[in-house]
Amino acid sequence: MPSQLSLVPPPATRRPAPPALVVVAHGSRDPRALSTVRALLDRVRALRPDVPVHLGHIELNAPLLPDTLAALGDTEAVLVPLLLSRGYHVKQDIPEMAAAAGARTHLAAPLGPHPLLVDALQARLTEAGWPTHMDEATRRTSAVILAAAGSRDPDAKTDTGRTAHLLAARLGVPVIPAYASAATPTVQTAVRTLIARGRHRIALASYFTAPGRFATECAQAAPWIAAAPLGTHPSMARLLLHRYDEALATRAFEEPALASA
Repeated sequence: MPSQLSLVPPPATRRPAPPALVVVAHGSRDPRALSTVRALLDRVRALRPDVPVHLGHIELNAPLLPDTLAALGDTEAVLVPLLLSRGYHVKQDIPEMAAAAGARTHLAAPLGPHPLLVDALQARLTEAGWPTHMDEATRRTSAVILAAAGSRDPDAKTDTGRTAHLLAARLGVPVIPAYASAATPTVQTAVRTLIARGRHRIALASYFTAPGRFATECAQAAPWIAAAPLGTHPSMARLLLHRYDEALATRAFEEPALASA
């Protein structure tokens, strides 16, 4: 007859909590940006309820990234930039903030370029009036401007160019990157270039994560339709989680001593 002790099930092993996902947004004076980012994070939480999701800003909005990292203490975290390309923020600001906080973090890649961004860009264009089907005559006179914030970092321009190439392949029309600041061409210059090439139906794809001054200024320069920013499109939430999982696959978390070296 089994003893009473043998009838007691072994204690369940508790699975360790996954590292935190810290979405690192730039920050904006436009209140629509913060509400958009918060709604996007809610979408991420709905997709992966097991993952603790936090928000940290580089500037302008609370919580700032250093405060978010301080609140996490020694909890492992993956920092996923809510940024669309490489540049100063990804290469300098975010790593320096993490190092100063002495946090156990790993920095994920920025969101772009990636096919999920193209999914979101195409959907936003379609919402704005881009035709889902286009005859050849219309295609020969159509084009898209991919309007981005801009950066002095050449890698940022390379990344935006790759997204433009992916979007052009998807839509079957030329896509020219243009920038709100720090890089050329401007939207107005891109419009003139396309018109000179016989492209008169020119749509603007808003390569911004949320509404703000740059997105508004670019949209106002659109000669035809202007798509909304990427915002809370489902592909954005999926891409944040993809970058998180991608970073976790390396499991190369920096210890504070290494991060500050």
